[in-house]
Amino acid sequence: MTDASTTSVPPVPDDAPTPPAAAPPEREVLTWETFGVAARELAEQVVASGFRPEVVVAVARGGLLPGGAVAYALGTKGVGTLNVEFYTDIGQTLTDPRVLPPLMDTSDLPGAHVLVVDDVADSGRTLALVMDMLSTHGAEARSAVLYTKPRTIIQPDYSWKDTDLWITFPWSADPPVEGAQSRPND
Repeated sequence: MTDASTTSVPPVPDDAPTPPAAAPPEREVLTWETFGVAARELAEQVVASGFRPEVVVAVARGGLLPGGAVAYALGTKGVGTLNVEFYTDIGQTLTDPRVLPPLMDTSDLPGAHVLVVDDVADSGRTLALVMDMLSTHGAEARSAVLYTKPRTIIQPDYSWKDTDLWITFPWSADPPVEGAQSRPND
């Protein structure tokens, strides 16, 4: 009988072929140029529906640039942000999304037509949180995202593209710059 802790494994010869590395997962890649097209096409969907937002709320951080671009394309000057943390890394989330400070002033929202813009409705939990929050403040809110994933719990009112792939956005494709200070909620 051989003790497993003393079983020897034959050495691998130096000239043995290296096993192939696993291929990186396929991704949806959004370029800066395509981002401009996507933002305008989202705005065209909003206009075609007859909805005229008085305020665009960008869901930070991923929705900041799409929110600004869509607001410009719609000619909407009222823009706010809500900072919601949910994803902590690729495929890793907190238990529940949470709103981070600073909080948006919601005193002018009752009765306002609000367009919520985010980069992606992945699980949909962030978008659902924001839509519920705005609804409780009396806003007539609709949502727009660049991408919708099949597992989302909320269907956005406007979406540029459906995908089930992980998405590389041009604003988050690279890591933070060398020496950037990390904060506790990053």
